[in-house]
Amino acid sequence: MKVLIVEDDKILSDTIKQCICNKFDTKQAYDGYEAYMLAKENIYDAIILDLMLPEISGYDVLIKLRDEKVYTPVLILTAKDTLNDKLKGFRLGADDYLVKPFEREELLARLEAIIRRTNGSYKEDKIKFKDLILNIKNRKAFINNEEIILQGKQFDILEYLINSKGTIITKEQIFDRIWGFDSYTTTNVVEVYASTLRKTLKKYGYDNYIKTIRGVGYMIIE
Repeated sequence: MKVLIVEDDKILSDTIKQCICNKFDTKQAYDGYEAYMLAKENIYDAIILDLMLPEISGYDVLIKLRDEKVYTPVLILTAKDTLNDKLKGFRLGADDYLVKPFEREELLARLEAIIRRTNGSYKEDKIKFKDLILNIKNRKAFINNEEIILQGKQFDILEYLINSKGTIITKEQIFDRIWGFDSYTTTNVVEVYASTLRKTLKKYGYDNYIKTIRGVGYMIIE
């Protein structure tokens, strides 16, 4: 799972990263504009958002995202501790609000909670599509209790598609989420893995549920 950390203090940003990196892949943004540009790609499972940022404030980042129907859960992490600040954050679409300084355990617990509320399968470490079950914890897949062997990034692509069921996911979104922004390969690798994933699922008739949107990306539909 991916988390975007938005904090202009680089030392604090690194501290936050250290607090959660054992459970989440992280990307860091140091100003509001960068945060907005990254967050609107909608490839993150959660965003940790400071309010007092250069370029664009955290409040304005949140407004822009919600106006564009990006509903990635947001945990505001800020020194602004008044009731009015908290109420404003929640009214603009934040999912939780934590005041600095913070305890590592509380940050991690709150982050897990907002992801769990958004994706109920997180608690059980399983997601399901028809008779297909993915066990996120041990990275195993089953259809009608028969294990499917998914190679390399096939598991990650299938997980992403199922969690985004009915939504078109671009090749760029898949690449950024699974291979990472700093990968030395190209987005063509997405087509390769999508093709091999379909071949793996064909035996069970599940390849037909993965649709290619030519020139754009993929989606999984019932």
